[in-house]
Amino acid sequence: MIEMHWLQAMDYWHWWSLGIVFLIMEMLLSGVFFLWMAVAAGIVGVLVLLQPGMFWRYQFIWFAVITLVSLAAWHLYLRYAPAEASRTLLNRRAEQYVGRNFVLDEAIRNGFGRIQVDDSLWRVEGSDCPAGTRVSVVGTDGVVLKVAPLEACKSE
Repeated sequence: MIEMHWLQAMDYWHWWSLGIVFLIMEMLLSGVFFLWMAVAAGIVGVLVLLQPGMFWRYQFIWFAVITLVSLAAWHLYLRYAPAEASRTLLNRRAEQYVGRNFVLDEAIRNGFGRIQVDDSLWRVEGSDCPAGTRVSVVGTDGVVLKVAPLEACKSE
């Protein structure tokens, strides 16, 4: 029979060390598989800390069960969780501003003006209005935001 006395000496810090190794592997190989093995190793480490002297076979059984359960739960979550809304607007940045309200930085003259959106200026298209008018983004045309005034436009 193969000598396995070292397995009898498995302690909580061995499991936590193994969990850290799995986390490093997850960072290097990125597939979310090693993450759940790291979680399982951490949980088994806590179990061994709470139950010192746990037989090594039970430790490995707990590790296998927790790994499989966490992988199955992650798979179900990915399968039934709704897709993130932010991904639907990827590469269509202007569309994320539809429905938001802004203040005109530059007056709309001859149908075009500018608004400050977060850290950048965007070109807008709409009816002529002076700077300072509150507008709502109602649509897009490429990188041009189509706006409608929220209040009556005052003549300049």
